[in-house]
Amino acid sequence: MGGRDSGLMAQLLEKMIYHGWIGGKHTSADNLPKSFPRHARDKVKKALKQLVGLGFIVVKPTSYGKELSINPRAVKEIKQFILEQRKEYLK
Repeated sequence: MGGRDSGLMAQLLEKMIYHGWIGGKHTSADNLPKSFPRHARDKVKKALKQLVGLGFIVVKPTSYGKELSINPRAVKEIKQFILEQRKEYLK
């Protein structure tokens, strides 16, 4: 994982944990990039795809779009990932 992308992924995961979007509670895939600057939204969408690939985020398809939540089985690894990214940022 690249440095900038990893930092962005950590930000996304922190936001989802803060809001409690874990397991059964989810949010629209269209809403997550809205809190980031417009020029970074494409990177946010790519980071979300990477997080899905890593198994950190679960996608729930619905009739009105994709809903995302944190994989409850990966919370421990996610918290470790966030801590590692914070340490990397503070170097």
